[in-house]
Amino acid sequence: MDRNNQTEVSFASVDPEMEQILEAMLEADETITARAIARKHSKLGHASSITRSLERRRLVEAYQKQQKQRREWIERAPKHSHDQLIAQLAQRDTRIAALEHQVEVLRISHLAMLRTVEEMGGFSKLLKLYEGYRGVRDELDRIGVLPKSDVKSMKADHRY
Repeated sequence: MDRNNQTEVSFASVDPEMEQILEAMLEADETITARAIARKHSKLGHASSITRSLERRRLVEAYQKQQKQRREWIERAPKHSHDQLIAQLAQRDTRIAALEHQVEVLRISHLAMLRTVEEMGGFSKLLKLYEGYRGVRDELDRIGVLPKSDVKSMKADHRY
């Protein structure tokens, strides 16, 4: 049974037909349910084929959440046409993706800068860089981008 379950999980992660069905249902604002997906899918004949698979169920839940957000958006703005709202959502999705990419680029460049400062003067120079920015330094430490450095005591060498 474990073997079948593993096959089912890997099948779900590479099921482009299911994703196409979900995208089409989302765009058409057709209520997304496991039963509706099973009716449209060429290989999955029953809703339980979707609900029993953790990956399929999570995929459906993600699309249901997105559909719920779209519907709430449409309800809050009845003055706009449906097409305008869909276009605005698409623009926001594009903007979010661009911002996420920008954050990743900034994170990578920031890490490179931190490594360079640390190489030039060690951890003390790095702390001096953020001397007046304790909040920023604490946030960088919280998200794990500041390098960890162990402080080791050095014994004085009395031989000259």
